[in-house]
Amino acid sequence: MANMKQQIKRYKNDNAKRAANTSFKSGLKTAIKKVLAEVEAGNKEAAVAAYNAASAKLDSSVTKGIHHRNYASRQKSRLAKLVNSIEA
Repeated sequence: MANMKQQIKRYKNDNAKRAANTSFKSGLKTAIKKVLAEVEAGNKEAAVAAYNAASAKLDSSVTKGIHHRNYASRQKSRLAKLVNSIEA
């Protein structure tokens, strides 16, 4: 741990940000898994609703600087393909 006052503050802020980002990432992974579960079950309506929620979280992660925009785009494309593959 640092001994300078500013570095101690920086250390505390970094830990708080790391915890927030970890929590957000965990929620995002859960949202993606919900889409995959609904696709497995073959429930189109629930899959679309879960996809919309996951898509919003992915966009939010890009805005917050947690993920790169290409990562979010790739995930949304992959999930959209899966949701559209369900026979209604």
